[in-house]
Amino acid sequence: MLRNIANVAMLAIALIIGVEAMAQARIARTEFVCYDKREDAKRDLRSGIDKYIAIAPLLQFENATGSVRAVYEQTVEVPASWNDYNAYLHTENVGADYTIFVNGKQVTEPIDRFTPTETFISPYLDQGENTIAIVVVEESYMSLLDEGLEQSRRAKFENCYIFAQRKLGLYDFNVRLVPDSLERFAQLQLDIVANNSFSTDEVIELGYDIYAPDGKLIDYSVNGYEVAGFSRDTVSYTPWVYNSNPNRWSPSNPKLYDLTLYIKLSGILREYIPLKVGFAKYGFNAQGEITAFGKPIAINRTRYNATADRATVEREVKALKAKGFNTLCPDYPQPEWFYDICDSVGIYVIDCAAISSPSKAEDRSVEGTPANMPWLEEEYLWRVEAMYRRAQNHVSIIAFRLAGDGSGNGYNMYKAYEKLKSFGDERAIIYEGADGEWNSDLDW
Repeated sequence: MLRNIANVAMLAIALIIGVEAMAQARIARTEFVCYDKREDAKRDLRSGIDKYIAIAPLLQFENATGSVRAVYEQTVEVPASWNDYNAYLHTENVGADYTIFVNGKQVTEPIDRFTPTETFISPYLDQGENTIAIVVVEESYMSLLDEGLEQSRRAKFENCYIFAQRKLGLYDFNVRLVPDSLERFAQLQLDIVANNSFSTDEVIELGYDIYAPDGKLIDYSVNGYEVAGFSRDTVSYTPWVYNSNPNRWSPSNPKLYDLTLYIKLSGILREYIPLKVGFAKYGFNAQGEITAFGKPIAINRTRYNATADRATVEREVKALKAKGFNTLCPDYPQPEWFYDICDSVGIYVIDCAAISSPSKAEDRSVEGTPANMPWLEEEYLWRVEAMYRRAQNHVSIIAFRLAGDGSGNGYNMYKAYEKLKSFGDERAIIYEGADGEWNSDLDW
């Protein structure tokens, strides 16, 4: 099947000659969309989002050999009103490694099939008709990093979309409910990254409100902040949340607070982002145990990857919990709703980056195991950060794994560990393949 021979040929040539991709196009941050109405945010009703386009491109070209294996395309209409917005393309469930083209220009380096990814595409869009191409590629170095990982059975391009967000808006956030120093009550620690993509200094009004599990309003705030042109700034909120100890999150007590973030423009509330937040504090001790509120957790773990749709996965997670498992260990980043399920059902998760290289794990020479191939450093750093950023706000996450069991050790794994440590998270970073070296917090 081939609809546009010239365009497909151009994509293939671009990949062969190695068109330089924008390094900043592929971004690692919390997965979210901005809803236009609070009621739509609570129900995840995306049909009411003005600047949201579902992406389900059609197959244009397919080949069994070569670097380009398939090309999928979709035409989207970009109105003039998007000039004051930043557009992001969210991709997952492609089913193979791929790269992204917009209007014939390569936007990204190859992206692994296992990690849901956001790409900043505004610089490549034109007013009017635009062509989005997802190009399936076969790169030998990519296969070195995902040995043995099996793709889920979800529908191709499920949950792929474009959404446009105001240039003066909320770029990312980190939220935690943790105990005060005397463990009398909780403190909300909310960091919001405000973004200003205009050239001039602008004032943004950021707000939030938080409700207890019983529906009682706990706290709210709306404040204006000036953000310099072409910059980002972090705004922090730290209110106390009283009477919270009965709501400490655990598998036996999976209570969640409702937190909504929003921005206010010209006196009107806009861009609602709904969150579920649990009250917990995780860490690890000198005995090699993961802790919750300073006490060791008795972990009964099992390997699990989301197999199908949300309803099926929720049934499976509940069944695993009923069998006595309290911790799930996926092999790679899961769909966002998987973590939501684990938060609400009450089951721990030890998340894992999409790295698996067992066949050369024992070759510690330079260029032996992929973990010791310095030219793959950026790919390792990308995969561990993308895993972390997507999962960081979920209360069910008790630790992070650098890679699958026995994926070798070396320069790239050292740098990946240092990258995660630099975020200041107190949760354990685990790597079974460290084999007693310093780049694992626990002997696992």
